[in-house]
Amino acid sequence: MTILAPDRTRRRLAWRTLAVPLLLAAASAGTAPPARAHAAGPQALERRVKAAFLYKFLGYAHFPPSAFADAAVPLTIAVVGSDEMAAELGRIASGRLVGGRSITVRRVAENDALPPAHLLFVAGADSERAGRVLRAASSSLLTVTECELGLRHGSVINFLIVDERVRFDVSLDAADKKNVKLSSRLLTVANRVQKGGSW
Repeated sequence: MTILAPDRTRRRLAWRTLAVPLLLAAASAGTAPPARAHAAGPQALERRVKAAFLYKFLGYAHFPPSAFADAAVPLTIAVVGSDEMAAELGRIASGRLVGGRSITVRRVAENDALPPAHLLFVAGADSERAGRVLRAASSSLLTVTECELGLRHGSVINFLIVDERVRFDVSLDAADKKNVKLSSRLLTVANRVQKGGSW
């Protein structure tokens, strides 16, 4: 069964809650939310918007206590397949705290062993490649992709472009398997929310 995103009125109200901090994060990266052509180039702008989303996802995800050895453990974001995205995330997260924890961003080459991560982002449109990475990501909790079949391969969140804007779909089944709870505020602004089967 597929759960569609809520009606427009509820979505607009929830979007304001998420969009204000997202706008601030995006502005700090020198951009604005719509993934449209810009002086920096459309790909660079899209990357900045997605990086701002990734940073905000951390604040809307509740990780199990076992994800932290102690109070000083930082939140770790691992990025596979895009040094540019890792650098952008590093700039956004620098000096910031989420839930009282600092943020560490790690670049990971495709053939390297995946480190334990609170959030794993697999860059690129290659669904098969994303699937291989996700199958090896047993220690990653919140997994995010940007390929057509990301959710089918087990990703919790998958980016897509709708009307020239960055949006995202969510799989609650994948989140449950990873023991990650997602805020209802995040689910309300998702493009689609999946539970109990494929689309």
